[in-house]
Amino acid sequence: MRDFFLKNNMKKIAIQGTLGSYHDIAAHKYFNGEEIELICCNTFEDVFAAIKKDSQTIGMVAIENTIAGSLLHNNELLRQSGALIIGEYKLRISHCFACLPEEDWKDITEVNSHPIALMQCREFLARHSRIRLVESEDTALSAETIKRENQKGHAAICSKAAAQLYGLKILEEGIETNKHNFTRFLIVADPWQVDELSRNKVQNKASMVFTLPHTEGSLSQVLSILSFYRINLTKIQSLPIIGREWEYQFYVDIAFSDLLKYKQAIAAITPLTKELKILGEYAEGKSSI
Repeated sequence: MRDFFLKNNMKKIAIQGTLGSYHDIAAHKYFNGEEIELICCNTFEDVFAAIKKDSQTIGMVAIENTIAGSLLHNNELLRQSGALIIGEYKLRISHCFACLPEEDWKDITEVNSHPIALMQCREFLARHSRIRLVESEDTALSAETIKRENQKGHAAICSKAAAQLYGLKILEEGIETNKHNFTRFLIVADPWQVDELSRNKVQNKASMVFTLPHTEGSLSQVLSILSFYRINLTKIQSLPIIGREWEYQFYVDIAFSDLLKYKQAIAAITPLTKELKILGEYAEGKSSI
């Protein structure tokens, strides 16, 4: 009976990547103390497909990095999916350099990792220019593949958790160039689950997407209203609308301390937009250390 109760209260979390990935780490940190079951997906498209297939499934999706910038495609996937944001988590990203247990620096001829991770370790890799760089789908998958296929001469750039999980030797930690390296993850869910999952949580942040008439000053009018209601604009990103030349969608994140003023601001800007969709109202996430 206890096992049945735990299973039915266990949250199913769809992530892009495998065990030991940064999505895995972020999911466990955000749902700290809760029973979760990970659904590991190859792509972000698969994450949203998992939510569509089972409305009880929650998605954990990277949306931006302080060094690499926004993952623009994920904005579109979120808008098209119909899922809503219920929370966010900002994870400190720290990479390590790991290889098979019996190998050392002199043995390594190739390093495998996700292209963004390779970019984030540019200075470290420049000091080891003899090592060939090979891009892969995922940081943790690189570590898992090296172990599973016993790839001698290979190293992975991955999380410390992934290196430990797959039994690799860590040759160096903290190899990222910028130590203020954070990735922001969105927690997304089927709209039918939002009220239950957001219960007793303070809402002080929102994400939205809108289009504007192709007229002079249309964007500045919207921004002026947000300022009037003391709404803090934390992010604005424009994306071209495919098939409509020189027209754009604006993805905007805002933070607020007064829920009533936020509602009034949304009511005020809605007539100025051609289309406006709220992607989620949630609690602003704190940055992990």
